[in-house]
Amino acid sequence: MKTRVVLADDHQLLRQALRRALEDADFDVVGEAGDGEEAVRCVAATMPDLVVLDVTMPVLDGVEATKRIHASWPSVAIVVLTMHAEDTLKAQALRNGASAFLTKDSAMNDLVATVRAVASGEQLSSELASHMVREFQPLVGASLGPSWRTAGDAREPDRNGTGISPLTPREEEILQLIADGRSTPEVARELFISAKTVKNHLASIYAKLDARDRTQAVLSAVRSGIVRLQ
Repeated sequence: MKTRVVLADDHQLLRQALRRALEDADFDVVGEAGDGEEAVRCVAATMPDLVVLDVTMPVLDGVEATKRIHASWPSVAIVVLTMHAEDTLKAQALRNGASAFLTKDSAMNDLVATVRAVASGEQLSSELASHMVREFQPLVGASLGPSWRTAGDAREPDRNGTGISPLTPREEEILQLIADGRSTPEVARELFISAKTVKNHLASIYAKLDARDRTQAVLSAVRSGIVRLQ
């Protein structure tokens, strides 16, 4: 089944170029929008798998549109289009539920590759990871929450901790590798397990952390102190 995509950008020529590139790559573009409010309505009407969304749009900007889409349809992945100098907006979009960033001067094959990676959930991009580090810089290198220790397969707080991690030690190990930028095959090779086993662990991690994809899972785990960003 083809991945269903909605495109949202106030520049029609760019939308047309994006549509051609994605359709040529066998994606199904099910809707287009010229502003943020129209993007939210289009998602409600078409229920896509993924949205490619410009940050700077009229009526409702992409950051707020990302927030509304993520709040109403958390299963919909969001790729945000940005300009180079929009680091603050990138951070806001990340907090609001974006799964990836793409600069507007990127080549079309880079856009297609990014959309494909987000749709498959195969890897946390290095750019997104670097923005996570900057976003959580005051917390990186320090404890983000209770410190965890292992008691068999159960997770218990240490004497200074106050909470319980929902993840098993293996799940934490896998999620840390994901946070470090490893792809599913790379995690499998490093841990001497199959890619299918990694995917099964990731499905369990997503369910436990109430996350749609690895980006949300890493963010949740960073906030809870389960994994660290390098």
